[in-house]
Amino acid sequence: MHDDQHKFMILHGQLPPRLRAEQAAWLLNCQVHDIPALVAAKLIKPLGHPPQNGTKFFATADLLEASKDRHWLVRMSTTIYQHWQHKNTRQKELVVNGQTSLAAIS
Repeated sequence: MHDDQHKFMILHGQLPPRLRAEQAAWLLNCQVHDIPALVAAKLIKPLGHPPQNGTKFFATADLLEASKDRHWLVRMSTTIYQHWQHKNTRQKELVVNGQTSLAAIS
């Protein structure tokens, strides 16, 4: 978030109604690279119908409401853990099978 945006929000006294992935990650206390896993698990939903490679925005109100639910937070945390466990396991399998490290990243 830019300094001028931050100052504006402090003066305005509230968050903007929609957030980019980076801002949503900050609000949910996770990393920006966790956001696609949460979208895939249907725990958060982008606004509208953005193209696959387009900028995605999320409703601040929806994120704040979901973050008050302990059960949802557990599902969010579990999803992130499982996503990275699966990704790390896949990367190790590719390295063991003789794939290059570049193939292991994808």
